[in-house]
Amino acid sequence: MTTRARSFDAAAALYHASRPGYPDALFDAVEELAGMTLRGARVADVGAGTGIASALLHSRGARVLAVEPGDGMAAEFRRAHPAIPLVRGDGDRLPLASGGFDLLTYAQAWHWTDPARSVPEARRVLRPGGALALWWNDLDLSVPWIAEQDERIAELFGAPAGLQPREEPEALDLTTREVRWSRRIPLDAHLANLSSHSAFLLGEPRTREFTAAERARLLELFPDGTVEESYVVTLRVAVV
Repeated sequence: MTTRARSFDAAAALYHASRPGYPDALFDAVEELAGMTLRGARVADVGAGTGIASALLHSRGARVLAVEPGDGMAAEFRRAHPAIPLVRGDGDRLPLASGGFDLLTYAQAWHWTDPARSVPEARRVLRPGGALALWWNDLDLSVPWIAEQDERIAELFGAPAGLQPREEPEALDLTTREVRWSRRIPLDAHLANLSSHSAFLLGEPRTREFTAAERARLLELFPDGTVEESYVVTLRVAVV
């Protein structure tokens, strides 16, 4: 794993407390595009992190097995979700039996894999007619204050602003669906969410000063201290 991927281990509790969940409409879309109901389905949630997606899949009645490589993230997962089984591994080397699963999910995690390895591994562990579901939960850049904040973050880290293209494996016939949703949270929770992203976790200079300046800016927009975060979940599903 890369240093950036490993950065989450040291902040697993912050990640679990601050990262957003996913709306019911996302799992409705997974069922529609995968052609199966989640209730009773054998699901492997790969790159499970602290279990945000695993727990929601479990609540829909899926028989979930989580796969997570990071020590800190796995420890937080076991603390938060003792009833959901977890094995250690990653998408390039799945510690799973061949043909044993109906659905393989990657919530915010596919981009940490090497598709030359992870695609064959997905095909191996899925039963015939099983499905692979990949999704990313991104702040909605069509909302002006979110787009302006994104530009400031890009400038801080010397990176391009805006959502960067994600490689779509040519070996998979993926269907894409977008799901929009929002949540209202305290300003401190919004700033903690920002701080849980890898660029901030790597200890880049000026991140503390940046967060303090963001607090002042956002209090002007949200004087009651409650921020409405708008999201777009990009879901990609392939039936294999």
